[in-house]
Amino acid sequence: MKLLADSAEGAGYLLKDRISDVREFISAVRRVASGGSAIDPIIVSTLLSKRRSSDPLAPLTPREREVLELMAEGRSNQGIANKLVISLRAVEKYVSSIFSKLDLPSSSTESRRVLAVLLYLHA
Repeated sequence: MKLLADSAEGAGYLLKDRISDVREFISAVRRVASGGSAIDPIIVSTLLSKRRSSDPLAPLTPREREVLELMAEGRSNQGIANKLVISLRAVEKYVSSIFSKLDLPSSSTESRRVLAVLLYLHA
């Protein structure tokens, strides 16, 4: 959580077992280098298992939670579409719905995607 407290942009945390997959490691390095983030799925799952009693993610459907988890891993919309084998447009609809359900209005000064991921990791 300290790693992501100020910003998830340009942040990465992969377990040593994950870097043995060279293609996935290179993809993660490129995401971080371009200002994205790459958080190991095991870390994301561990943080998720420590949910608070009042779950701010309760309004999300299982598919929306899955999309949000992939966002937390630092995947782009296209990366999420590829992983879930759905269209880019479907991912965009899920992301929009997530923002709406988490009450993250559009703002020119804040990244809703980063705020959604931080809320997800904190929940």
